[in-house]
Amino acid sequence: MRYTVGQSNWGRNPRTMGAIPPAIKLLFWINGGIFLLQMTGLNPFLVKYLGLTPVMVWHGAVWQLFTYMFLHGGLLHIGFNMLVLWMFGRDIEYAWGSREFLKYYLVCGLGAGVVTQLILNSQTIPTIGASGAIFGVLLAFGMMYPNRPIYLWFLFPIPAKYMVILWGGMELLFSISSRADGVAHLTHLGGVAVGFIYLKWGGRMFRFPRPLAFLGRWRAKRKAHRLKKKWDDQRSLMEAVDRVLDRINEVGYDQLTDEEKATLERASKRLSTEDAKG
Repeated sequence: MRYTVGQSNWGRNPRTMGAIPPAIKLLFWINGGIFLLQMTGLNPFLVKYLGLTPVMVWHGAVWQLFTYMFLHGGLLHIGFNMLVLWMFGRDIEYAWGSREFLKYYLVCGLGAGVVTQLILNSQTIPTIGASGAIFGVLLAFGMMYPNRPIYLWFLFPIPAKYMVILWGGMELLFSISSRADGVAHLTHLGGVAVGFIYLKWGGRMFRFPRPLAFLGRWRAKRKAHRLKKKWDDQRSLMEAVDRVLDRINEVGYDQLTDEEKATLERASKRLSTEDAKG
């Protein structure tokens, strides 16, 4: 996949100002729906079995590498992540298309989970949140629109490329310090690293299998085979009819064999059926 470098008009067009494109809207619904479930008595169960706990992953809970990114630790947590997704993801989805954007988002989230699993392999505390995928989105925005001004703390304008470097540097410092703030800084860095690899290598490493597409190709081949067989049968029938008509010109209808008369009858029925369909 090639990413486009330039200035998109999506966020600046009055018709799309504030609009939520399809993939981001879908992520809003999924994250919001699961967060509502967390607000019920199901939260301990969801965090335990869907959050990313490296020790549990080693024991077979591999789905946690994917599901953790749809859980959040509170209203501020999900609110900030979804706000950043909307602010920086809109231009990217508009430039790439919804399908490619969603694939990139999920790859970053999954990759951040794998990085967390490999580095914190003995951790028993679950990691939750979409921040790994969100940091991948921030990286893509900074690479696509490096000079787009971003207002840091809504006050100080800073080019997007420097914002990404600043946030990445802060996450690196926090991750190597002994500071225990409850934030998964390594997961954030994992999202950035995987996003960079994806953009650098054009996404060739992440071509997912598409069973439905395979099924569609199989059905198309079957249909083409049936059509070819139908046309071959029809061509053979017409050639046989031509030979029978030549025989009629030579000896007359009454001198035809039963097989030749059956050929004419079969052709007549075929034409009647096609006329009825047409």
